[in-house]
Amino acid sequence: MRPSTVPRLIAAFTAVSLVAACSGDGGAGEGGGYPDQNITIVVPFSAGGPTDTVTRMIADPMAKALGGRIVVQNVEGAGGTVAAGQVATAQPDGYTVLMHHIGMSTAPALYKDLPYQPLADFATIGLVTEVPMTVVARPDFAPATFADLTAYLKANAGTVTLANAGIGAASHLCGLLLQSAAGVKLQEVPYQGTGPALTDLVGGQVDVMCDQTTNTTGQITAGKVKAYAVTTPERVKNLPDLPTTTEAGMPQLQVSVWHGLYVPAGTPDEVVRKLSGALTTALADPAVVEQMAKLGTAPVPAADATPEAHRAHLQEQIATWGKVIADAGVKAS
Repeated sequence: MRPSTVPRLIAAFTAVSLVAACSGDGGAGEGGGYPDQNITIVVPFSAGGPTDTVTRMIADPMAKALGGRIVVQNVEGAGGTVAAGQVATAQPDGYTVLMHHIGMSTAPALYKDLPYQPLADFATIGLVTEVPMTVVARPDFAPATFADLTAYLKANAGTVTLANAGIGAASHLCGLLLQSAAGVKLQEVPYQGTGPALTDLVGGQVDVMCDQTTNTTGQITAGKVKAYAVTTPERVKNLPDLPTTTEAGMPQLQVSVWHGLYVPAGTPDEVVRKLSGALTTALADPAVVEQMAKLGTAPVPAADATPEAHRAHLQEQIATWGKVIADAGVKAS
């Protein structure tokens, strides 16, 4: 062999080795070669909020399962529709993923000119978790119990401020149900996410809000907010002293917030399956289970972390919330 041939052979061998390494199982398995660049999970709300918290819990274990890297990006605005609209028109290659909550099912009823349709413009990856909500108030708010709160709201509806994360957000929907059940109309104060809304609640700038246990548990246990009830049929394990709304006399106020992952419609099925498999792996991670438990929630069963189960749930929720929103006469501007 001539000496000049050796460098060329080494270079060729190195190139082949790199291709094999980048393609996982040599490209033969499902989604071979994916991912070969960073995956971005877009969160439609502010950093530090409950949807952001859930996303960051699963991002690292999902990345490890995929053998890649996941970056979380917060894109706020219009109750989550800005971010969803961006992802709907992204390249359908599996590198742009959306984490959204119940707001994905309410947007069609709330927005007249919604730039996307949840069932037509997205492929579902799987459900992630279903989070209870709590009714909380600033720490020095006068009512002591939920019954006291209901009476206070009726007597002072014109002056009580109700914070939320914007029209269509989970906190907004829960607030609508609270007002409907109590028969009052409060002064609603919208924020760009529940993170800043809760900050103002702790600081006493607003009076009341509904928010997910992933966002309120720490504040409740630290005594930084006054908690009245949890909006689920059963009490939350890590908030055992907090009554349910049914126990507190308002059974019609029941709502929990589900989260799911989406990619643009047209994303190859093998990529969808890889993402769904990574999600299932992440939700079974003991660290994720423990983190969620501390925040009053849990991963969905593995059977619900599938594209099929997620899509069926989305269809059902669109129908359910469409009626609730129509009856409330609420429309986003």
